[in-house]
Amino acid sequence: MRSIPARPLDNKLLSALPRAQYSLLAPHLATVSLASGAVLFEPGDEVDHVYFPHSGMLSLLAVMRDGKAVETATVGREGVVGAMAGLRPHKSFVRVVVQMPTRVSKIASHSFRTVVATSEQLRNLCIEYNEVLLSQARVIAACNALHSVEARLCRWLLESADRANSDRLALTQEFLAEMLGVRRTSVTAVAKTLHNQGVLDYSHGVIHILDRHKLEQTSCECYQTLLDQSAKLQST
Repeated sequence: MRSIPARPLDNKLLSALPRAQYSLLAPHLATVSLASGAVLFEPGDEVDHVYFPHSGMLSLLAVMRDGKAVETATVGREGVVGAMAGLRPHKSFVRVVVQMPTRVSKIASHSFRTVVATSEQLRNLCIEYNEVLLSQARVIAACNALHSVEARLCRWLLESADRANSDRLALTQEFLAEMLGVRRTSVTAVAKTLHNQGVLDYSHGVIHILDRHKLEQTSCECYQTLLDQSAKLQST
């Protein structure tokens, strides 16, 4: 009898699958490392692979006609990118960027569709996680419209630290400005204020969170809202 590879416990969706369901996916999965800054999809690209992160963080960005972009959702080890390709051939509506060095299990979309067609549980996973991304996009859209750059930056750093499982983040201020859809000078001013308050330090493209409690106090409510949504998903 062919043995079934162990489920990668770092991805919560894969680790939660019953053994029989995971055995359908396992022969088609490959685990690879993705470099920070790599672009997986551009808007209009066919989604040729589905990605289940084990670590790190993938950013989904809405791209305007003038080339400007802003982050609408993030996916870490709790989720999947490209799952709707399991239901039908699917083109991306967003740019997907590797935010920090990331390991993923990936599966070709045509193989994923073949497996999903035999499993109601996997079909439900595709639909439900798409709803999670839509809900996250709604929260972030409201956050961008209603909250200060300082509060949004703190929320974003907390999310990144959670995904990286580290208080040291390799992130440039230019990258942060793009993710938040603001000027670099705005990020620089906020980072300087937080540094002066002893909340964080930054040097040579590395941000070190010194006082997470203060960072949480300065963040907007959206950080906790997104945590609550993720916890609700995991409990269903």
